[in-house]
Amino acid sequence: FDVRALVELGRVGAVVPSPCGRWAAAAVERLDADGVAYVCDLWRVPLDGDGEPLRLTVGDHQDKAPCFRADGALGFLSDRPRSGAPRDQEPRAQVWILPAAGGEARPLTDEPLGVDAFAFAAAGDRLVVMTSLRPRLAREDQHAAADKRMTTSALHYRSMPVRYWDHWLPDAVPHLVAFDQQGRGRRDLVPMPGYSLLNEATWAVSPDGAVVAYCPGLLNRSDRIYDRPLVVVDCETGARRTVAEGAGVVHADPVFSPDGRRVAALRYTRTPIRYGPKTLWCYDLDAAPGEGAAPGEGARELTGAWDRWPTPWCWTADGREIIATADDEGRHPVFAVDADSGAVRSLVPVAAGGTHACVALVPGRAALLCLRHTLLSPPEPHLVPLDGAAAPTRVAALSGLDEGLTQAAVTARELTVDVGEGRVVQAFVLEPAAPAQGGGDPESFLWIHGGPVSAWLDQWHWRWNPLVMAAQGYTVVMPNPAGSTGFGQRWVDGVWGNVWGGRCYEDLSLFVDALEADQGLPARAMTCMGGSFGGYMTNWIGGNTDRFRALVSHAGLFSMTGFYSRTDMPSWWLLMMGDTPYHDPISFDRYAPSRLVARWKTPALIIHGEKDFRVPLGESLALFEALRFHGVDAELLVFPDEHHWILRPPNIRAWYDKVLDFVARHPVAAGEAR
Repeated sequence: FDVRALVELGRVGAVVPSPCGRWAAAAVERLDADGVAYVCDLWRVPLDGDGEPLRLTVGDHQDKAPCFRADGALGFLSDRPRSGAPRDQEPRAQVWILPAAGGEARPLTDEPLGVDAFAFAAAGDRLVVMTSLRPRLAREDQHAAADKRMTTSALHYRSMPVRYWDHWLPDAVPHLVAFDQQGRGRRDLVPMPGYSLLNEATWAVSPDGAVVAYCPGLLNRSDRIYDRPLVVVDCETGARRTVAEGAGVVHADPVFSPDGRRVAALRYTRTPIRYGPKTLWCYDLDAAPGEGAAPGEGARELTGAWDRWPTPWCWTADGREIIATADDEGRHPVFAVDADSGAVRSLVPVAAGGTHACVALVPGRAALLCLRHTLLSPPEPHLVPLDGAAAPTRVAALSGLDEGLTQAAVTARELTVDVGEGRVVQAFVLEPAAPAQGGGDPESFLWIHGGPVSAWLDQWHWRWNPLVMAAQGYTVVMPNPAGSTGFGQRWVDGVWGNVWGGRCYEDLSLFVDALEADQGLPARAMTCMGGSFGGYMTNWIGGNTDRFRALVSHAGLFSMTGFYSRTDMPSWWLLMMGDTPYHDPISFDRYAPSRLVARWKTPALIIHGEKDFRVPLGESLALFEALRFHGVDAELLVFPDEHHWILRPPNIRAWYDKVLDFVARHPVAAGEAR
């Protein structure tokens, strides 16, 4: 197994059960004929073990986001050209439909700037799409305005933010638009949205199609961050009602009960001293108050006593439980939450491990359909019994991975290390069957996760895939220090505030001490690397110790003050830091790697995508210049066409090849650490 095998695997991105419950539709990305980009096909997957998966669509298009209509027809997003469309027209995704009885797909929508997302009502005559429109411009004029050759490229802003991840915020903004299920009777449900539906706004359609619940972003002027109330809008009249809101309150991931009378949603309140806890709430739409609503009658917090951050996916058919997933000590299982008491039960045995997503109830069966994956196996469709009595069962193998070969080459295990004060750092270790030896020592990677509020899980990661390194003979260790999710709110609190280089660094240092003492993995043969926050921590390590063989920093922060002025979300950065550089710049930069760069001795590979607006390229350029000025053996790898993640197949190959080559060119020095 190597990076070429990784790139060539099928990537199952979504799976959804049909209304009859006998089969499912899956979206699977594959390499195009030239091997330079991914295209996406839809597959029919039997759920009763009868027959093999069947490809439903094929071509050089993006056919994705499958969603069934109530009559069994399969809707999906596709950028395939419409009949009669001009040859030079830029491909834009629209909603297409495959009839339940078979036949050719046909388009249901013709939105000028394309469709970003859509959903059918489970049991009603309703289609809702999210589509962008330019303000103050009639819909019939939007097509002409979409022609980039005829319009200026100038963008004019009056407030922050102005960028998001890899793009400037456009003048066109998302709207929620309702149709009947045939794509007729168009109604704009949010005619003047502003930026409220940009970025991370989530929404859901009620089972009967009568209303849509959504979580618009409303700028809080005190901290310049978006609050997100829970709002319902009537699809016939456009009348809106705020179900719940509050200063600093964020709602996400609304899910309707089967009768449409209740909505489950994630809710949390942000403060300068704490991120979370995130808890599951249930809102009774019949009892919930109107405009200006705060929690009270009709609103119940269900998981306040459960020290995890759940994501709701669906309800059980009887409306008694809400199905959710959550990080849980290095795993991401499926849970059932009682809609009245909030009692939580796990549906996946601990021994089964794994990560689960895209969870849906299978009609007519006491089972859930989901995508499940582990460190050694990519996402595949699985069935999870609702009683939790058995491990999930795979219903199709769509990725093409030969798991026998990978599991013979690499094994995965869990490791825990006591770092004192009652604190235990959990980690995953991937060990090769044929370990590489450098200077008589086993060669290894210490891979630090991003976030910092995130975690390494028992999961397959398309971007950060440790199996590639392990299959080349390296032991890969992935720790979950302070800031990692799934270990309780106190663990997350350990990295919130201007403490990035504090407890988390101490956890990692003590963890590496234990690797040397108890696991036979000396730091002198270990490459420390990470991306984003992991890149920051790698940079901070570079100025604090020279115990490692080499350092690889991807999109890492170098200066706290410099990062604040350039990142796409400066207000979030101020919230996390708890202060501003204008008030006390010295204190603000106390954990900045730039302060300690003169002490850096370890060879370093610095990697960045030029289109990265979250951690802008300037951070890595400044680091590279500082290291070269101080005579450190440093190299810079830039991807001009990539952003925070490296996504194009040729660039994915180059990223792993360059990292492995850099490590190979910096051999282990025998004897004591430098």
